[in-house]
Amino acid sequence: MERSQWGTRAGFIMAAVGSAVGLGNIWRFPYVAYENGGGAFFIPYLFALLTAGIPILIMEFTIGHKYRGSAPLSFFRMSGKKLEWMGWWAIFVSFVISTYYAVIIAWAMRYTIFSINQAWGSDTQDFLFNDFLQLTVTPGQTGGIVWGVLIPLILVWAIALGILLGGVKKGIEMANRIFIPTLVVIFLIVVIRAVTLDGAALGLDAFFKPNFDAIMDPQVWVAAYGHIFFSLSIAFAIMITYASYLPKKSDITNNAFITGFANSAFELLAGIGVFAALGFMANQQGVAVADVAAAGVGLAFVVFPQIINEFPGFNGLFGVLFFLSLTLAGLTSLISITETYVAGFSEKFGISRNKAVIFGGGLAALISVLFATQGGLFFLDVADYFINQFGVAAIGLVEVILIVWAFRKVDTLRDHANGISDIHLGGWWKICLGFITPIVLGYMMFGLLKTNLLKEFDTETGNYEGYSDTFIMLGGTSVALGAIVLGVLMSLGKWHKDHAEFDEHK
Repeated sequence: MERSQWGTRAGFIMAAVGSAVGLGNIWRFPYVAYENGGGAFFIPYLFALLTAGIPILIMEFTIGHKYRGSAPLSFFRMSGKKLEWMGWWAIFVSFVISTYYAVIIAWAMRYTIFSINQAWGSDTQDFLFNDFLQLTVTPGQTGGIVWGVLIPLILVWAIALGILLGGVKKGIEMANRIFIPTLVVIFLIVVIRAVTLDGAALGLDAFFKPNFDAIMDPQVWVAAYGHIFFSLSIAFAIMITYASYLPKKSDITNNAFITGFANSAFELLAGIGVFAALGFMANQQGVAVADVAAAGVGLAFVVFPQIINEFPGFNGLFGVLFFLSLTLAGLTSLISITETYVAGFSEKFGISRNKAVIFGGGLAALISVLFATQGGLFFLDVADYFINQFGVAAIGLVEVILIVWAFRKVDTLRDHANGISDIHLGGWWKICLGFITPIVLGYMMFGLLKTNLLKEFDTETGNYEGYSDTFIMLGGTSVALGAIVLGVLMSLGKWHKDHAEFDEHK
C-alpha cells in the first residue's frame, strides 16, 4: 500500500512546526524561563535544544522516513515485535492527551466569544471556575454536563476530524498552510500591541533580566531539558508518523533544525508578548510583575482576561485576537496528535483512513466529554500530570536507551540521514543520544519517582495537588500504566498483510 506524501517540503515543515507550536507553549515557556533565571535561562535552553531536542528530532524523523510507517509500524520494521510495543505506548499516550487537549481548545474558542464584550466581568477567576466551568463538585465526581464547554468541544472535534478525513495533502497540509501563517500574523499583532502598552518595559525587564546565579542550579538545567523535550512533541509518535509521509529524498537534518529553531522562535515571541502584557497589568495595579505572573491555565484564562479589561482601547479586538491565536495553535497540535493513532490503527488493521478517523477520533471525542463535566477540570489536571510525566518523559528515556544501546541502531539511522541530508551527522549526534540525553532524562525520571513515591506534595495526603489516593489511582496512575498495558496488548496482534513485509532498500 503506497503511503500518502506531502505535496512539498514546506507542507511538512508547517505540519511539524504546527505540532510543536502548541497551545501550551504560549503560556508555558514564558513562565518556565521567568522562574529559572530570566535571560540567563536561554543558555541552558539553547544547550538543551542542541544536545537533546534537535538530536531526538533527527532520530525520530529518520525512523519514520526510513521505515515508512506510523510509530508502531516503524518500530516493528526496525526490530520485529521487540520494539513495536513502544510505538503503541506512544500512540496511547497521544490518545489520552488528545481527549483533554480538545477541551482546552474549546475553552479558548469560547473565550474568543467572551472577549467581544468582556463577558467574564471584573472577577475573572470566579468567572472561570464557577460561572464557566461550574466547578462545584469535589475531585473524582463528574457532576453534570457543562453545555458551555460541550458545544464548542463538539465544534473542535468536527473541525479536527473533518480535516483528517481530507487526508494528508488535502487535509492536514492544506489546513496547516492556512492555520500556521494565520497564527503567526495574529500573534505578531498581539505582541506588537502588547509591547506598546504603558509598563510593557517592566514586564520585558522581568523576563529578560538575567540571573546568572540561577544557571548554577542543576534544577534549572533539568527544567530547560524538560521544557525542550515537551515543547518539540518528542515521544508523542507525532514526528515519526509525519516523517513517514516525506518524499524519499527529503533532507532529514535540515528539517529537524528548521522545526527546532522555528518552535524556539515562536516561544521567544510568546514570552515577549506575555510579559509585555503582564508588565502593563503590573503598572496599572501598582504592583511588581511577580505579583501578577501565573502559570498554567490561570495565566491564559484568568490573568489575560484581567489584562484585557485594563486595556486603554479596543479591548474586544485584542481579546479576540489573543484567544483566536490560542484556538489555532491548539487545533494544529490536536490534528497532529490525532494523526498518530489514525495512522497506527489504519496500518495495523488494514482499514481505510476514513474508518480509522471515525473510529479513533470518534472514540477520543466521546471520552473527552468527561472533561466537559462539572468535575472535568480535576480529571484533566490529574490525567495531564501523570500522562505527561510518566508517559512522555518515560517513553523518551526508554526510546533512546533501547535504540542506541540495546538494539544499536544509531549507526544505521545516521547512515540513512547522511545519505539524503546536507548536514552530516557525526560524533556530536551519537554522544548526545548515547550519553547526554539518557543521563538528563534518567535524572528527571528519578526526581519524578522520588517526588511521587515518597509523597513530597501535600502535607495531608502526600499526593499531587492534595488529591485523594483513590482519585490519584483512578484518574492518574491507572491512565499512565494503562497506556503501557494497551501498548503491549496491541503489539501481540499481527499486522495487516499490506504492511507485514517491508524492504527498506526500496
